[in-house]
Amino acid sequence: MSRIVLAFRCFFNLLFQGALSRETLAALKLSPRDAAPAKPTAAKPAAAPAAAPPPAARPSDGALQILAILQRDARLLDFLMEDISGYADDQIGAAVRELHDQCRDSVARYVTLEPVIDGVEGTFAKAPSSDPGVVKFVGNVPAKPPAGGLLRHKGWRAAKIDLPTPAPRQDASIIAPAEIEIE
Repeated sequence: MSRIVLAFRCFFNLLFQGALSRETLAALKLSPRDAAPAKPTAAKPAAAPAAAPPPAARPSDGALQILAILQRDARLLDFLMEDISGYADDQIGAAVRELHDQCRDSVARYVTLEPVIDGVEGTFAKAPSSDPGVVKFVGNVPAKPPAGGLLRHKGWRAAKIDLPTPAPRQDASIIAPAEIEIE
């Protein structure tokens, strides 16, 4: 039987019957599978292969995902892990300018940042909170922190994080897979 005719028979068998006919199976040199699986007997229980559960999400997965995005978009880890002591300052400067633009674009795509204190650096600012996770007092700090001081850094807060959903069963510890070229 020609392959085209056989392909059409397979297509229409599956389309209208949901299974291949015995004639089509014979032409393909296949044997039909039993419609109902054999029931296990009480004396011999069936051992079903256990599917591996998907790995549980860990708190570090988001950080690793951000690193993977920065590596994918800007090759940040390649730059950080490279020994740059042999390069001239102008070569490093040119590489850093491009790396800076690519990293900034990647972060802006997935994370909306806003300052913790929206003020002018170098001017007096009142602390919105005494929480050391929100405001860090630096300099000659008394035992009881004051209500404010000179703003040295505005700080950054993630107002919105919109990371893509990772692929199922993807190992979060793999930031960038190895690449092998086939010639």
